[in-house]
Amino acid sequence: MTNTTHHQRDTIIMGMGKTGLACIHFLVKNKKSVHIMDNRPNPPGLKTLNQTYPDIPYTTGYFDATKLAEAAEIIISPGLSRQEPALAQALAKGVPIISEIELFARHVNAPVVAITGSNGKSTVTTLLGEMAKKAGWRVQVGGNLGTPALELLCNPAPDLYILELSSFQLESTYSLNPKSAVILNISEDHQDRYANLEEYIATKERIYHGDGKLIINIDDPHVHAMLLNYYPHRQYFTFSLSHDSGDFRIHPHQGELYLTHVNPHSFTPLLPITQLKGSLMPANALAALALGEAVGLPQSAMVEVLQTFRGLPHRCAWVDNKQGIDFINDSKATNVGATIVAISSLKKKIILIAGGEGKGADFTPLKNVVAQHCRACVLIGRDAPLIADVLTDVVPLYYAKSMADAVTQAATLAHPNDAVLLSPACASFDQFDNYEHRGQVFEEAVKQVMDN
Repeated sequence: MTNTTHHQRDTIIMGMGKTGLACIHFLVKNKKSVHIMDNRPNPPGLKTLNQTYPDIPYTTGYFDATKLAEAAEIIISPGLSRQEPALAQALAKGVPIISEIELFARHVNAPVVAITGSNGKSTVTTLLGEMAKKAGWRVQVGGNLGTPALELLCNPAPDLYILELSSFQLESTYSLNPKSAVILNISEDHQDRYANLEEYIATKERIYHGDGKLIINIDDPHVHAMLLNYYPHRQYFTFSLSHDSGDFRIHPHQGELYLTHVNPHSFTPLLPITQLKGSLMPANALAALALGEAVGLPQSAMVEVLQTFRGLPHRCAWVDNKQGIDFINDSKATNVGATIVAISSLKKKIILIAGGEGKGADFTPLKNVVAQHCRACVLIGRDAPLIADVLTDVVPLYYAKSMADAVTQAATLAHPNDAVLLSPACASFDQFDNYEHRGQVFEEAVKQVMDN
């Protein structure tokens, strides 16, 4: 459906979701001629568009290749691949395709911290934002997490913008130049979008473009290789969970393991890791400390936040305990790497609930960690058979038709002092609205188990 005649040389915004609406508002405010396009017949933002901008032309139900080829520029939704035929044709004709983050980068008025990685980026983004606020800085936090980047732009300018960025957002971002940037880790993800792992890694690596200070996880071979191969002359801080490497590391002090800052002139124990609350992982705490150091946050404020920050919902969040069994919601684990981290972090035997939409991932890396830490695995969702192919003969496998069934079976299989861990290693869209919905259903099912 097209609501009015198209004008040549419009900026075309692809997608009427939250990001698309933010782009519309920004461009209209800046007097740009825009056209909106979404291949869904009734996209989520259509009602808002008609109410707020009734004169803006739009196309729904399909992608109009002719209009796209005539555009001045295309702003692509993160959920859309540049390989979409109509977009590929426009790109071949020389039409620029950019992301909302690229538009943000062209107008940003304060330093930016940029955070990506396969796992942990929402936690680190939120944690660093709290650290900056504790230090008295005026800060805007968002991006892939919560508020679209364009909606963060404000006058007077803040002291700092802190952005969580996905690989999808980075694909079409060219001029972002963060004051500090981190790739927290790399694990196989989104292999239904990328040709191979190397293409996914190269997309993540775009966050390091520019001349700001790099934060490098030297425990991750893919990230460490970027420093060695591409950025040996850039300024950087490193972090590591080992005792003998990293500017920010875990190191023994007075009989305890501490988050520690090491430089050529000082050795500064900052906080015992036993004082980290909730689901906050030491690696994420170290990354946030390194980012904060890179932009000049006082260590006292950062440490004060670490003593109270409890992590985010659906990320290794403790739900309840029944007869000595912990129930833990890690629904945000939408890839294999996240599930491996969750399993490894629990110092007890686990009944794992896993499965969903696998996004083309290889589940083989689960094999060793499941063999070491799990008593059994309850499988749910579309790609449960693919996980079963890897874990057959590793642990006993069970299948559940629903989350309630999975929780009931897991509770029966668990021993006292075990944990029932929802950490799916898969996306949620085969059975749920999103990972939050999946986590909520899990927590409701745990409550029912508790009440019975």
